[in-house]
Amino acid sequence: MNIRWILLPALLLVSMQSVAAVKGIVKDADTGEELTGVTLVWKEYPVNGTLSGLDGSFSIEKFDRSHILICSYLGYTTAEYPVNDANTELTILLKPLAIRIDEVVVYGTSGNSDNGARNIEKLSVNVMNIVSAKAIELSPDVTVANVIGRMSGVAVERNSSGDGQYAILRGMDKRYNYTLVNGIKIPSPDNKNRFVPLDIFPSELLDRLEVTKALTAGMEGDAVGGAVNMVMKDAPAQRQITANLSSGYNALYLERDYYSYNTHAIAGQSPYEIYGENYPAKARDFNENVVKLQAGNAPPNLFAGFSYGDRLLKNRLGIMLAGSFQNSYRGSNSLYFNHTTATSDASNLPVLTSLNERTYSERQTRYGIHAKLDYRFSPRHKLQWYNAYMDFANAQVRDNTETELNIGYDPANGNYNLGFDTRFRMTRQQIMNSTLKGLHYFLPDEKLKIDWSAAYSKAFNEAPDNSSVFTSAHVQNGQMNAVSVVTTPYGAERRWEHNNDRDWAGYLNLLYAAFPNRDYKIDFSAGGMYRDKQRNNFYNAYLFLPYDEDKPSMNNNLIKGIDWNDYSEIRFRVHNPYGSVGNQLNYDASEKIAAVYGQVQWQQQQWQVIAGLRLENTRQGYLLEHAIEGVKNEGEQQYSDWLPSLHIKYSPWENNNFRVSYYRSLNRPGFFEIVPYQILNEDYTERGNPELKHTVAHNVDFRYEYFPRPSEQLMIGLFYKRLHDPIEYGILAEGQGTFYSPTNFGDADNYGLEIDFTKYFHSFGIKANYTFTQSQIITTKLFNYDNPDPASSEKILVKNVEQTRPLHGQAKHVANFSLLYKNIRHGWDGQLALSYTGNRLYAVSRYLDNDIWQGGYLQTDISLEKKIKYGITIFAKAVSLLDTPMTLYLEKQNPANEKVQGYEKYKDGTLVRRDYYGQNLQIGLRYKL
Repeated sequence: MNIRWILLPALLLVSMQSVAAVKGIVKDADTGEELTGVTLVWKEYPVNGTLSGLDGSFSIEKFDRSHILICSYLGYTTAEYPVNDANTELTILLKPLAIRIDEVVVYGTSGNSDNGARNIEKLSVNVMNIVSAKAIELSPDVTVANVIGRMSGVAVERNSSGDGQYAILRGMDKRYNYTLVNGIKIPSPDNKNRFVPLDIFPSELLDRLEVTKALTAGMEGDAVGGAVNMVMKDAPAQRQITANLSSGYNALYLERDYYSYNTHAIAGQSPYEIYGENYPAKARDFNENVVKLQAGNAPPNLFAGFSYGDRLLKNRLGIMLAGSFQNSYRGSNSLYFNHTTATSDASNLPVLTSLNERTYSERQTRYGIHAKLDYRFSPRHKLQWYNAYMDFANAQVRDNTETELNIGYDPANGNYNLGFDTRFRMTRQQIMNSTLKGLHYFLPDEKLKIDWSAAYSKAFNEAPDNSSVFTSAHVQNGQMNAVSVVTTPYGAERRWEHNNDRDWAGYLNLLYAAFPNRDYKIDFSAGGMYRDKQRNNFYNAYLFLPYDEDKPSMNNNLIKGIDWNDYSEIRFRVHNPYGSVGNQLNYDASEKIAAVYGQVQWQQQQWQVIAGLRLENTRQGYLLEHAIEGVKNEGEQQYSDWLPSLHIKYSPWENNNFRVSYYRSLNRPGFFEIVPYQILNEDYTERGNPELKHTVAHNVDFRYEYFPRPSEQLMIGLFYKRLHDPIEYGILAEGQGTFYSPTNFGDADNYGLEIDFTKYFHSFGIKANYTFTQSQIITTKLFNYDNPDPASSEKILVKNVEQTRPLHGQAKHVANFSLLYKNIRHGWDGQLALSYTGNRLYAVSRYLDNDIWQGGYLQTDISLEKKIKYGITIFAKAVSLLDTPMTLYLEKQNPANEKVQGYEKYKDGTLVRRDYYGQNLQIGLRYKL
């Protein structure tokens, strides 16, 4: 026998005995958080090392004799651990580096890491969820609106390019939550409502994103769904510089042209604003280049960001400066059916009336700047000054072809009408905020804490010189006749809209620690706030008809190819030379809110209880800029609300929490909702409601939390909400008229279940959450039925009936799943993210069982990054890999619609809209010093 086969097992046995693995885990010595990416090397063999994994675990080879293990990590004191037993399971505790500012010791913030976010959730007194800056950096998302859509209990409402825009918390429409920046409420640039579009905020400016789902007495009370708080980047414990630059492309424009126009030709003010209300506008006052359509290839997207943080003046002064710039080209291809409800019979079935084939082309320019300074006068006194400016501009071209549909419509041989309209729209939204905060401690043992804030905020929305051109053609026996400019009611429109919302606000909070040195703790809190809000809204529109100098008195029919080839060549005359400044969208609104609260917190061993009472007084009013006969041109509402709250946290075992919460909250009407406006539509009149009441809600939460490791969690929660006078839009019949109006619909119930799970293995991690939500509200609808009187000339009658439905915007099922990968040794990070929103109520119809629903939506995204040398990382992100369309549908089918071009069944109902947004790809570099 060959001796090699005898010696080989012996040699393997010797090698196994001489080379073994030391395993263990690395944690923060103060918080117990597992630390990811800690460098571990043998002092005697520095080339033999490893890095701790996602869960803080490590495994390193050790030769069969004693060694010293060196553990180093940025922001922590380097530690040396002697290891004598090769099979020892080590727990290594690293102390954070401290910066001493005379008597003040400052530690680096932890909320920007996953571990820190879990720790804040664990220690918080109320129910909340947090996404850290690190998780945001690794995600495929570039705006706060898309980030928040991955959080437990949150769905997002998307804009025309498929991006998230508004948050829907626990099935409660966007109107039922509010938005904070560093704990300060900010105004909205929306021209009618108070909710804030989250797509205006670049996500890279955040230190963390918090969603609070149970309010305490110290928080403003107008949140039924919850409160969104964007905590912006703070000064680090030591100098830090970051920069990133990336580019990308939208796959939508690989298959079609990108449409644009000259936005520099836009007039910032209308002729009314420039020359005064008595000036009759003429065609020469409007730049024709605004409607000159351009087609071509979309340029590549560009993204850039920079931040600088440091501590100066012997570490007393902290500085954080950060900026972000995003220029992207987005869009969609849309199929949309106009429809109505059959009124000629008692079927109440939907009837498709026209088919719209639309393309959206958008250039989105988004940038944000924020500066945060903090100065520590002494260990007990600190000032912080925060300033932010966010700007979002969207230049959009919507090109639409509308086909008139008739039963028996035949696109090859039939006779029908075509309508063409192209809309050139520029919108620009801006939010600015400046907040000065103070934090002070008094009395021995710092028993008295006082913090105060003074804030100035302003939001703008500008939509200048938005233009639309309308043309049409007739199809005879399948052949299209000439395209001409529409003469009835008008062939073009130029519109100016702008509004601003200004806030002055002050906050004061006091906390007294009554028994700081006992085995129990009681804190008494009290405080208040005052906000003065002023809003101004302007609207003016000019209508145009085609004009021929040779026939000035006639309603001219200008033909494409003969009289014009491009929209900019069409000659128009102004149909309403003074515009439409009498429109009710010209109004001023004001809101003054004053609040005081008292709160007590008791903590002993496993128990923590917080009970509080808040009183809020609201004065909300409006004034129409132009008096309208028969309309209440000025109005005001004033009311006060007592808002109690109770939060109980019980921790029977280490890393386990049981929470029970109750709080009372409210929801105020939107600014425009109480204005007595009227807008005439084809089937009904839309109008405001000066008598609209505010909503009051009772909210109950129960949640179990388990944190097996500081970076991991399991949360299971139940919630219930009882709403009195919820505000929803519905149909009201008064006299001979039918009105679509915001109304209080009695009471509503909303309840559900939330599950949130995070688990890490050495190189892999799983994040998942699921939310089930159910609600009920009763709405009055119209119902057609056969006239029981055969002698009557009216064969079909209409009556009001009540229908139970979910709340607007609610999805019964919302789920998110992320698979994480991290190879620290080779510098790889990856994430596969799935986000699903189930069917949700999109729009409420005035007819029974004819509401519009949005179909379930699955988005699949991926991100990947590789660390290379000198602090440089290369990264790639891909959003909407499957290009899942957004669909709208009706729950009913009408067999007659099956003959209509493009008709499609959807979920046993009728498809009315489908939008494709294309995949978005991004690749770039990131630098961190």
